[in-house]
Amino acid sequence: MRRLGSTRRGGRTGRLTAAGVACGAALAVLTVPAAEAGPLPQGAPRPADVHWEAKDPGTPQVRFRGLAAVNRRTAWLAGTGGTVLRTTNGGTTWRNVSPPEAAGLEFRDVQAFDVRRAVVLAIGEGEDSRVYRTDDGGSTWTESFRNPDPKAFYDCLAFFDRRHGLALSDPVDGKFRILSTGDGGRSWRVLPSDGMPPALDGEAGFAASGQCLVTAGPRDVWLATGGGAHARVLHSADRGLTWTAAATPVPAADPAKGVFALAFRDRTHGVAVGGDYRSDRPSPLAAAVTTDGGRTWRPATTPPPAYRSGAAWLPHSRTAALAVGPTGTDLTSDGGHTWRTIDTGSYDTVTCTADLSCWAAGERGRVARLER
Repeated sequence: MRRLGSTRRGGRTGRLTAAGVACGAALAVLTVPAAEAGPLPQGAPRPADVHWEAKDPGTPQVRFRGLAAVNRRTAWLAGTGGTVLRTTNGGTTWRNVSPPEAAGLEFRDVQAFDVRRAVVLAIGEGEDSRVYRTDDGGSTWTESFRNPDPKAFYDCLAFFDRRHGLALSDPVDGKFRILSTGDGGRSWRVLPSDGMPPALDGEAGFAASGQCLVTAGPRDVWLATGGGAHARVLHSADRGLTWTAAATPVPAADPAKGVFALAFRDRTHGVAVGGDYRSDRPSPLAAAVTTDGGRTWRPATTPPPAYRSGAAWLPHSRTAALAVGPTGTDLTSDGGHTWRTIDTGSYDTVTCTADLSCWAAGERGRVARLER
């Protein structure tokens, strides 16, 4: 029995290593600027071979704005109609693990800790905003929070580790509201608003990709806004107790405009993407970059050509990130200063994992993993 276990472990490790090398090679090709690529070594993947490969879950009626990938094999999806799906074989098959009482809810965010444990957020006014947690791969769920305040509307959630996390609500009584958990999402409490600066008139978060609230490290968290006179990013270095606000160059001053997603690779380097989500409106200056933890933001020199709702840093890269939206996927290989379109498919959200895998999801049940 010991030998059999050892053999299986070695085989699994070998397969994962090979998969990681293949995906890593694909990501390496993506990050080489076209003007600098030059001749590629024999047998190396070429840019035309690197693509989003569909991992069809068979749910064309669902729009997936919530996505959490654990690794190359395991990913969770959250979407319309109270839908939660999970794969444990790289998207070959998907299991419907939706909470049975959630059919009328809009799931917009999901945080997965591993193959069995996950937290999902339903958005909406009043009691439509809820949080569920599972510890058995979605076989059973516990409703751990139901919003009692009709003035609150929760947009997204983010975790620092397996225990500590936050959820973001649009402003209540003039300030953004923050919900906190210290036990992995099993219980929640509203944080005091004393350390939160006043919201601008019309300012709110966007529940577009589960990335309007993001973390880096054990204590730093950022939230993205739009709709007000300026699109802002607010930062907290103490898990949401006190916040500072900084304006970004991303256009706002309209309920459909602002920063829709953030991605930080560490506590100082981040990118912001957004624009105007209306398909008939242009989105100039749809991306910005920070190198000081969000205290200041500079516009991208060459931003994505249209509205983008999701962003993610490529694994183990200091300069490469992806942005996605209804009209395509863009790549930056210089830390967010310049972007180029690498795919024209529609996706709402994107995430990458430490084992060199990237996943995307969006409307009409679209789910994909980056392949070569």
